[in-house]
Amino acid sequence: MPGHKGSAIYRRFGYTEFLEKMMDCDITEIPGADNLFQTEGILRAAQEKYAAIYGVKRSYLLINGTSCGVIAAVMASVPKGKKVVMARNSHKAIFNSLVLADIQPVYAYPEIIPAYGISGGITADEIERCLTENPDAESVILPSPNYYGICSDIRAIAEVVHRHGKVLIVDQAHGAHLKFFQDFGFTSMPESAEQQGADIVVNSIHKTLASFTQSAVLNLTSDRVDHYVLEDKLQMLESTSPSYLLMGSLEINAELLKEHGKTLMTEWYEGLMYFYREAKNMPGLRLIGSPMDTDAGIRMDITKINLDLSAVGIDGARLEELLIERGIYAELTTGPILMCMTGIGNSMKDMQRLLDALNDISRSAGVPAAVAAAAAHPAVNVLKEKLLLFPVPQDKERIPLLEGAGRICASSIIPYPPGIPFICPGEQLTEEVIQYIKKLRDAGEKVIGINDLGEITVERQLR
Repeated sequence: MPGHKGSAIYRRFGYTEFLEKMMDCDITEIPGADNLFQTEGILRAAQEKYAAIYGVKRSYLLINGTSCGVIAAVMASVPKGKKVVMARNSHKAIFNSLVLADIQPVYAYPEIIPAYGISGGITADEIERCLTENPDAESVILPSPNYYGICSDIRAIAEVVHRHGKVLIVDQAHGAHLKFFQDFGFTSMPESAEQQGADIVVNSIHKTLASFTQSAVLNLTSDRVDHYVLEDKLQMLESTSPSYLLMGSLEINAELLKEHGKTLMTEWYEGLMYFYREAKNMPGLRLIGSPMDTDAGIRMDITKINLDLSAVGIDGARLEELLIERGIYAELTTGPILMCMTGIGNSMKDMQRLLDALNDISRSAGVPAAVAAAAAHPAVNVLKEKLLLFPVPQDKERIPLLEGAGRICASSIIPYPPGIPFICPGEQLTEEVIQYIKKLRDAGEKVIGINDLGEITVERQLR
């Protein structure tokens, strides 16, 4: 991230003046500049552009990222104290909404990709189970694509959710681009959640498209959620001093898609296909969900390039280091996997640089594939079994991490990236969980939810 990959895309299509005058564009709600929380002029026009290009009823510009959008969506569709069905691999922002609105979670568990031990999609059957067992749940929220690019069947899930009379929210932070691949004829890519019947879809425009970091768009596609209630929740959560630089970049992104979308999406898709074709037979390299692998069986957004060189003795963390040495920065490591997040600003030259670097690294590994393959190991970022779930604690205390087994988690513990809680409020900690978290910290990984004294937050025990 971000998807624009720098200023070249703005300069190419005539937005150099915006880049040169950014300080002058950093304004507040002066006459003619409109107001984000009561749009009537230029900001309303920008929102109407997004509604048109996504084909939805209403669009809202977000300057606090997708995080504030998903929190507002949950709060607008779930009354205080009620239940929400949510994917267990949701982003931490959605878990924050539970605390902010006193909402109880019902966890829907994703499938597991056995070869890697990573989370796959959420099935319609899993959502059916959750809603049947919890008819008092008010709405359903899940990510699609997930961080690795694996998509759920939103159309099938929407049918289940609506049959139960509930609201479907999709955290499409990593899939803001999907609608436009479809629009310009690349139908092998997954459809967007807007096209598949979700009621609210939140898109991180900055992640894969051309706006600035922290900018996003919330799309409302149906009347199942009162838009006045949704707007009220948004104004509670967004800054009262919205950045016109962020909103200006959202406007430019919409114009780029409207005026040059076919060119940009075609170049992006052709670059991706070139990469996958050339990488297909690279010694020791595996690619999750490659379009060249017709037997992959994964509904995949191929803009996320998931690399595995463990067959030549290189895990994801080491591959990241080797690419950085060559001036290439990837997005995420998980065990043997390194995920490279492409964006609308990437060029064919970028794809060639990545191919050249991987070829060089693979040839230099010096480990026979047959020998190293025996040592290849799956990622361990998902739990082997579901943890016991209790009501989210209200009375809390901090204790040392190593004393946490058997206690009820009161504040999420989150490896970052990807920002998906490993342990959620209400789940009971186990010794396996404690040792895994310790292993991450010992390896120097960032883990949110543990303070500088090595303490975690759990339900207070009666003395």
